[in-house]
Amino acid sequence: MAEFADRAEVRVRAGHGGHGCASIHREKFKPLGGPNGGNGGHGGDVVIEVDPSTATLLDFHRRPVRRAGDGKPGAGSHRNGADGADLVIRVPDGTVVRNESGAQLADLTGAGTRYVAAEGGRGGLGNAALASVRRKAPGFALRGEPGQELALVLELKTVADAGLVGFPNAGKSSLIAAMSAARPKIASYPFTTLTPNLGVVEAGDVQFVVADVPGLIPGASSGKGLGLDFLRHVERCSVLVHVLDCATEEPGRDPVSDLDALEAELAAYSELTGAQLADRPRIVALNKVDVPAARDLARLVAPELEARGLAVRLVSAATTDGVRELAFTLASVIAAARAAAPPAEPTRLVLRPAPVAGPAFEVVSAGSNSFRIVGDKPRRWILQTDFSNDEAVGYLADRLARLGIEQALAEAGATKGAEVLIGEEDNCVVFDWDPDVPAGGAVLGPRGTDQRVVG
Repeated sequence: MAEFADRAEVRVRAGHGGHGCASIHREKFKPLGGPNGGNGGHGGDVVIEVDPSTATLLDFHRRPVRRAGDGKPGAGSHRNGADGADLVIRVPDGTVVRNESGAQLADLTGAGTRYVAAEGGRGGLGNAALASVRRKAPGFALRGEPGQELALVLELKTVADAGLVGFPNAGKSSLIAAMSAARPKIASYPFTTLTPNLGVVEAGDVQFVVADVPGLIPGASSGKGLGLDFLRHVERCSVLVHVLDCATEEPGRDPVSDLDALEAELAAYSELTGAQLADRPRIVALNKVDVPAARDLARLVAPELEARGLAVRLVSAATTDGVRELAFTLASVIAAARAAAPPAEPTRLVLRPAPVAGPAFEVVSAGSNSFRIVGDKPRRWILQTDFSNDEAVGYLADRLARLGIEQALAEAGATKGAEVLIGEEDNCVVFDWDPDVPAGGAVLGPRGTDQRVVG
């Protein structure tokens, strides 16, 4: 397995909430001391956090399923269950979180940046918390809600200041080795670079990071070669450096046509992904000028490239000729970009509570005398109900009636015996609606029973 991984699929599951406890206090000479069942603990969240010591997403290829801790159930004597432990997933700086459909959920940059990917389920209330004037000793408790479960796609976009792009064997790896202490693999055959390389460069009082990506070839934006898979690593760069091979002997290739082909692939990639690469400053590095014929060609094409408004530098990665000048040119562009960037705001927690406006539910026709109840509250209440306990079912009916569902069904044209579906579409609970059965108030009987519920 490769040692570098910049894309991974992971399935996360937040912790389930613990069930509430239905308990009655019992003591000598106090046979009915009242309900004392505790609440269940909340399930743990799945949190994705940037960790500077993490370099790749390789660990997610080894362990693609992650689960947070479940909440513990409540117990008698008013003992609440413990909350489940949060699961903190460490990712490299520059990780983008997407859902299965590709929509971006979070862009994590900066050490310590956190994103709650999946929320844990709420713990169920014990019967002590459910006691009321009408229902003094409930014989049931609420079940804990399940935690969120979803599939995520993690993509690493390297945080670098300058990105080197060019054809295979243009000398990008050699150039980054000449500019920094990085020692990438260097060979004379194409596609030597299989993973992005990073190097730290110091020019004067400016220190910056340079990244190179596997060589681009015409058609990379349609899946040819390796460049398309790694172009995301230059999306965050302040400046792009076109490394052009002036010593190539391949027919039909020269620095100008190579530059045009690279720009065409960058434009196609930007259109495909929405990356804004067109506004990045460009610097052209005419490489391999230690070869006499290559130096002559570089001097010939440099005026044409400068006429396009490009900064051109003649360099040799083999002899380091011109490398220092290129580093200082990059430093000046990067320093200007940093100065123009808005000041970083301090990290703070932003709470965005769900709006309270709008209906709590919606009645949708599902066929002849069949209706579906859509809404977060009814869905959650279904998950909290223990359907093996008649009193719990009656309590659910009272909650739904107080929410206004009985009246809404009548207004929607439901008649006696109508099929009412509540819950997830593929796992819903079906009721037969009877407007003659009283709802909205408890019909008391022995604990755990309800006279309205037909067994």
